[in-house]
Amino acid sequence: MKLTPRLQGIADFVQIGSNIGDIGTDHGYIPVYLIREKICPNVIATDINPGPLQSAKKYIEKCGLTDRIETRLGSGLEPIKPKEVDTAIIAGMGGHLIIDILRENLNITRSISKFVLQPMVASDELRRFIYENQMKIEDEKLVREKDKMYEIFTVIHGREEIKNPIHFEIGKRLIENKDELLGEFILKKLKEVEKILRILNKSQSKEALQRYETLQERYNNLMEVLKKL
Repeated sequence: MKLTPRLQGIADFVQIGSNIGDIGTDHGYIPVYLIREKICPNVIATDINPGPLQSAKKYIEKCGLTDRIETRLGSGLEPIKPKEVDTAIIAGMGGHLIIDILRENLNITRSISKFVLQPMVASDELRRFIYENQMKIEDEKLVREKDKMYEIFTVIHGREEIKNPIHFEIGKRLIENKDELLGEFILKKLKEVEKILRILNKSQSKEALQRYETLQERYNNLMEVLKKL
């Protein structure tokens, strides 16, 4: 079974023998893959929307895996009972929504040993939330799919102090691992910042000048990381 690069990157972070909760399963592709490849003994696939969950259910039935993959309707981690899964996948949604999911069901969050997270946006704010809430990023990688790059990381419970704020935007593990896509990833961010700086440079308002200084500092920090690769 072949997954898209993004989904494959998520699945690759799942340890063999894990009991998985796939939160926001959508079509159910990852649960089916994990069972077929004998990575997991069973999976609980959840979704807040009846439509996608029904689609996943039909796909799971088609694959003959209803005895190994259970589908549940519900919001975030609500459908999961404490200690029912040891690993939860939360992928394909914004960083703010992932934060809400982790925060709204803290008893479940604390009972799960590992999370595989793939935010579509606001990954910096998600990282900040993780480090400020007695969790830490264990591993991280970048995956390219067509013209987009995705950040995927595994999170475990524990403490780690982040001294350099740039590590909220550019994951510390990405730098330590010398991720092969990191240079390209940073260059893309630099171009985005440069574009905004050019626009702000045309304005003399106090707000624009303050924004310019903040973005210039961000630009310099990104350049420092790039130089060290």
